[in-house]
Amino acid sequence: MIEPEKFLKILKERRSIRAFQDKPIPEKEIEMILEAGRWAPSASNRQPWKFIVIKNKDILKKIARATGYGWFIAEASFAVAIVGKTRISGKWYVIDTSLVSMNMMLMAWTLGIGTCWIGSMNKGKVKEILGINANDYLLTVLPFGYIQGKIPDPTDRKPLNKIIKEM
Repeated sequence: MIEPEKFLKILKERRSIRAFQDKPIPEKEIEMILEAGRWAPSASNRQPWKFIVIKNKDILKKIARATGYGWFIAEASFAVAIVGKTRISGKWYVIDTSLVSMNMMLMAWTLGIGTCWIGSMNKGKVKEILGINANDYLLTVLPFGYIQGKIPDPTDRKPLNKIIKEM
């Protein structure tokens, strides 16, 4: 097991990264990120997800244009579209796939690889680009790349005593 202090340090140091080096990520590291996602918890262990790994620069550029904010997807070494299989878990697929994304983001960070949650996008257009079934749910497309430039400073967090209630 990892020491709790080290794990908390990883959580506190992780940042959203929007600038990537033009440098490929080794397959072993990509596989580790995907494995971290695969091992996310899911309701009744249904694992209602599919991962689409996107390395094609033309497709990354098309996805970047279909976002309201994710222009930097075009600069990523690769991206992963996280798809919720609604027929497998019609009630919990959003939560389950959200857990997948956090596992992937944390694993990437431990490898020195940056990523950023993309929430603003034309999901219909991105689903069309990637050939995702209309009934399936596109949670996000996570871009991954080695960090370019300075890692952003941490953003403020509310004090713990302002967000907890003990009973």
